[in-house]
Amino acid sequence: MIFELDNVELYFKNKRILNGIYLKAETGKVTAILGRNGCGKSSLLNIAFGNLKPKYMLIRLDNKPLLKPLYATEIAKYLPQYSFIPTGMKLSRVFKLFNLNWLLFVEKFEAFSNYEHLKIKVLSGGERRLIETYIILKTNSQIVILDEPFSHLSPFHIESVKQLITEEKKQKIIIISDHMYRHIIDSSDSIYLLQNGTTKKIESLTELEDYNYINEGCL
Repeated sequence: MIFELDNVELYFKNKRILNGIYLKAETGKVTAILGRNGCGKSSLLNIAFGNLKPKYMLIRLDNKPLLKPLYATEIAKYLPQYSFIPTGMKLSRVFKLFNLNWLLFVEKFEAFSNYEHLKIKVLSGGERRLIETYIILKTNSQIVILDEPFSHLSPFHIESVKQLITEEKKQKIIIISDHMYRHIIDSSDSIYLLQNGTTKKIESLTELEDYNYINEGCL
């Protein structure tokens, strides 16, 4: 499957935030969106999923226009920056609701082996983020959109999530954004830089220096 987001124009009041956006993602690849804080990355992901309606937008799936929000198609899952699981819910209940196997989860993340009957509210921010990222990646879908999946994670869990992303992209489109650009670069097959309200396809990593997104010598 090929997903394309094209001709996006977004305004907040009278200020234009995004203009002339193009993004292409496809099954078997991780497509990344990089950009400085406040440049509109989360807005763009919300537009892609259908949570935010811009002034103009065109979404195509396999070159055919999508006439309803992506979330309404039931083929996509979205990880927002904020926690989306009710804090009073037990992990056992959460995994049951998303039709996921708890034992398969703890095979990958042994530190959680005694957490099954704990409530979300007793988890640390990093533990909660890991659980939510795992759920969005593993739940049945064809398109996964991840906004700041590495936020609050320990270095060990970041590497585990990167491995999970690599596994899941084999049968899914994955679109990802995170301020931790090194992990994004490691995990991605194609990169777009969001700057001055528009996207630029990055063909060589040195272009990130040329566009002053990162300092020279940081790669």
